[in-house]
This record gives sequence, C-alpha cells and structure tokens, in this order.
Amino acid sequence: MNIIFIGPQGSGKGTQAKILAEELKIPHISTGDLFRGLAGELKNEVDSYINQGSLVPDELTTKILKERISKQDCKNGYILDGFPRNLNQAGLLEKITKINKVVEITLDDKLAIQRISSRISCKKCGTVYNLVTNPPKRKEICDNCQTELYRRADDNPDAIKKRLETYHNETSPILQKYKSVLVSVNGDQEIDKIAEEIREKLR
Repeated sequence: MNIIFIGPQGSGKGTQAKILAEELKIPHISTGDLFRGLAGELKNEVDSYINQGSLVPDELTTKILKERISKQDCKNGYILDGFPRNLNQAGLLEKITKINKVVEITLDDKLAIQRISSRISCKKCGTVYNLVTNPPKRKEICDNCQTELYRRADDNPDAIKKRLETYHNETSPILQKYKSVLVSVNGDQEIDKIAEEIREKLR
C-alpha cells in the first residue's frame, strides 16, 4: 500500500503518517527526513540549495525519493509526507511509482495559524511537538533524543499565512488529480480520533 498524506501546515499530517506507518509496518518518508539522511555528493547538492534559502528542484527530490523507495523496507509500501507539493511533482511521482491511497487532512486556516504558532521542533531527530495539542514530556526537551527543542523562525503568523496561501494555490490542485483514491479526514479533532477516522476510511 503506497499512501500520500496531504494537508495544510498544522493539520498534523506528519503525526498521523507516523502513527499509520507504525501500524502498517511500512516506512514513513518525509522530504525533511530524506534530505537529512543524505551523504556524499547528493548531500552537498541538496545543501547548496537549502543554504541559499532555495527550494530543492523537483527533479532532484524525485531522484532521491526513487532511490529511497527502491530499498527493501519499502517492498510492502510506504507513506509519503510532504511530497508531492505541486502538480509537477505529482507528475514526476507518477513516473516512478503507483499511489494506492491519498489521505487529505483538512483544517481551517485560522486554526492552522494558531497551531503552528505553538509548534516546536527537534533539530537533531526532526520530531515536531505542539505546546497545545502534543507537548513534550519535559519542557522544551525532545522525548526521543533529549535535545533542546527550538521554534522555527518562520513559524510566525505572517510567514504561516504565506505558506498556507502557497498550499491552497499549489497543493490543493493535486487533490483533483487523485480524486479516485482520495479520502478526507477532519483535522480539528484529538490525535487518536483522527487516527481512528483514517483507519476507518482506509479499510
């Protein structure tokens, strides 16, 4: 089962993708993790874009993803989180794999802004927490690797509004492309309620 999770920033798609991946015993692949796991020439190439504040080109991201999903642990499927983000990426993805289901987590913009403003992350392992809905056990310390948590510089209301605009303009059209395999879930619920609704709709 190859699944894509799509949703605006703050919808909790990363959290839900992780929960489902553990239940189905398949890898959860986010673009952030993909880039963090690189080494050698590919890492240098990706870093050259990231360090300039540029987006990594779609073709390069797809090439890295193709290599990742060809690994043995993906033979029974995987969950993609954060890719594809636009129609061009969706087209490139179509050339390298078949997608069985797309899970859209919906969330009102106002609530998304509220949630993201409360978000803190771990620089070391990439785990994301939310001070309101999913706080760490110890204040500002990562549960997994005990590293100090930080708030992203662009997790402020103005920057979030811009990112949500980009999401509505570029990512929403993908939903039309995948409408035959699409299931939608309400993101304004408790984490376990959302997980249960996803399970129900994927059955």
